[in-house]
Amino acid sequence: MTSTRPPSRPTDAGRHARPAGTGRAAAVLVLVALAALIPVLGPSPALHGTGEAEAPGTGGIALLRTVLFAALSIPVGELFVNRLARYLPGAPPDRPRSWSPHANAAAFVAALGLASVVATGNLVPGGIAEIDVGGLYESRDGKLALLEVNAFLVAGLCAVSGRPGTQVWPLAAVVVAEALRAHPTTEYSPLIGSGLTLVHLTCASLWVGGLLYALRVLRGWRGAAAGAALLGLYARVAAVLLAAITATGVCSSLRRMPAGTILGQLTDTAYGRVLLAKVILVAAVAALALWARIRLSRAADPLSASTPARGEVLALGLVVAVSGLLTALPVPIRW
Repeated sequence: MTSTRPPSRPTDAGRHARPAGTGRAAAVLVLVALAALIPVLGPSPALHGTGEAEAPGTGGIALLRTVLFAALSIPVGELFVNRLARYLPGAPPDRPRSWSPHANAAAFVAALGLASVVATGNLVPGGIAEIDVGGLYESRDGKLALLEVNAFLVAGLCAVSGRPGTQVWPLAAVVVAEALRAHPTTEYSPLIGSGLTLVHLTCASLWVGGLLYALRVLRGWRGAAAGAALLGLYARVAAVLLAAITATGVCSSLRRMPAGTILGQLTDTAYGRVLLAKVILVAAVAALALWARIRLSRAADPLSASTPARGEVLALGLVVAVSGLLTALPVPIRW
């Protein structure tokens, strides 16, 4: 005897379950956004009450670095996920349209803007006449800025060529240049700092860009069995990336804020305040990633993990914005 239960009830239950999951993700994101409110608004609130002076053009530089970091992660993530997909048997050949050409173009413009700041003695130029292009070749920071401009130009050309995989080399040059730029030769043990930043930026780009592109691939595959396998493979690699990001981030922070002073500097300096907000955001991202992994392994539909994963992407976007601001703020004094 067949059941008389209306066949629409399971569908209705599933339909009601989705908004609940989405609502929880939205609540987490609202709390995270509130925690990060001060640094996201710009350098002035972060500097308020610290006694530190705001350098000219800090807000613009933070915006340019945010664009550069976000744009860097897009082609890196596409290369990463496409490589992961090669290990999936039966994966559909369809791939979403690449955003790499547009990302490299945006990064090129941002790098050009940052180079113009370096060319005017780290001041925002008031006009083209104030930009000393030839002076870029005479300083370490100028040469690194030019390297990034040229690397993004080459990466853009590779992206529209028949071999987009060759982008990996100019993009790697950008990461190396950023790692060297962040740690001048006058710093204590600059090579150690550059090595930490190299690993940190590489892993962060793979994590942010990889998750964004993986979700785009899943949408194109429309529930194919390989979709859950791809998300699971990415999740395993992302766990390693998170561990590397955490370790390098902690080491870098301790280099700039010794353990004995870190609690005070987290609240009394602009750099510390923004760093604290970044830590809160990364913790929220890790919670969303864990939620997605639990759904991936235990839910009846593994692809339901894409709901918290979308929230993770949005939170990672905030992390990138805060990171851009962090690089534009004065480094705290080693007490």
